[in-house]
Amino acid sequence: MKNYFKFDEFGTSYRTEFIAGLTTFLSMAYILFVNPATLALVGIDTLPDGVTRIDQGAVFTATAVAAAFGCLVMGVFAKYPIALAPGMGLNAFFAYTVVLQREIPWETALAGVLVSGLIFIVLTVTGLREKIINAIPANLKMAVGSGIGVYIAFIGLQSAGIVVNNEATLVGLGDLTQSTTLLAVFGIAVTVILLSLNVKGGIFYGMVLTAIAGIVVGLISPPAFAEIVSAPPSVAPTFGAAISHLGDIFTIEMLVVILTFLFVDFFDTAGTLVAVANQAGLMKENKLPRAGRALFSDSAATVVGAVVGTSTTTSYIESTAGVGAGGRTGFTSVVTAGFFLLALFFSPLLGVVTAQVTAPALIIVGVLMSTSLRNIEWERFEIAVPAFLTILAMPLTYSIATGIAIGFLFYPITHLFKKKANEIHPIMYGLFVIFLLYFIFLV
Repeated sequence: MKNYFKFDEFGTSYRTEFIAGLTTFLSMAYILFVNPATLALVGIDTLPDGVTRIDQGAVFTATAVAAAFGCLVMGVFAKYPIALAPGMGLNAFFAYTVVLQREIPWETALAGVLVSGLIFIVLTVTGLREKIINAIPANLKMAVGSGIGVYIAFIGLQSAGIVVNNEATLVGLGDLTQSTTLLAVFGIAVTVILLSLNVKGGIFYGMVLTAIAGIVVGLISPPAFAEIVSAPPSVAPTFGAAISHLGDIFTIEMLVVILTFLFVDFFDTAGTLVAVANQAGLMKENKLPRAGRALFSDSAATVVGAVVGTSTTTSYIESTAGVGAGGRTGFTSVVTAGFFLLALFFSPLLGVVTAQVTAPALIIVGVLMSTSLRNIEWERFEIAVPAFLTILAMPLTYSIATGIAIGFLFYPITHLFKKKANEIHPIMYGLFVIFLLYFIFLV
């Protein structure tokens, strides 16, 4: 085992890699509870006619299985200390845009995730990924990531009751004297303090403390101590739904959905891989060794996750926490996979994870995702316009896809009239046509 993962070459040990794997798990364990709550639309009391709610228990199991599989493949096959799990942002797009807003059945949405994963595998094997990555301007990539962060934070503020519907102004400040809203505010404050103190796993611990506070004041019903550990919930309600509904994806609307899944995962993965590898000192001549294997691991996890019953699985930037603890090899990810499998037996804790408990995690993750705003070239008008509209449109239209579409429409337009058409890759014109059709026929 030591020889396979090259412990001596990287100057590491079983103890160091184990601690790193545990650190990574604690840093991203919140997804075990946030993802099921998000996909099951917890906090949304009324669904559109004909739209059903995905089984929360099944999604919990699917989340843990997809994460464990992704971590294991990344660790053993790609040999990187990078953990995977269903991605934040993509799960919000799945639940709030595709299912809630577009009224697409969750089964069909899972089929879209499956197809996006399969396309990602083809792009990885054929080497087309580099061409596509180079075709999309860096500024737009950063704008999309930041916009998703703002969108997630907006959802968190709604779940907390801090932002509410207002007939005069569309949105307004909620009643901060409400006990449930105060609980969410407490959670935000605690999580911010923990992260300010550089506590690894601060988001997870913030959720734990918020849930405990809710139990103490009587807002959350505590689980019976004897029932905290149980067999994993069945995945029967979601398992295979993606495969059986593949025939429902052949519409322009689903094409846009699949492109959005693919686009966000594509660049989120690439950015995470480079960031983690850089921190770990694994880059060689500014290139990522075994990049194909790492990207394949990511896409394979998406396919497995979709079949089991969850939204897109992707590489997690929280892996940097494990690298900071000394993780340098794939064994770190193998350890993280083990903890996700162990977590399968703690599903009864889902009962204490209310919308007020998950809201602080959504808001803080949104903050972290928005940090790339500083890297956008705001001084260039032809870039500022599409970037700003991308970021603004996501929360205001309640749609990640719409934000991306607006940005990809305005980017060629501003550059053409700035006489900078030479900066636009031909692929961008193809995307321009696709998103123009999106607005003509679907909006």
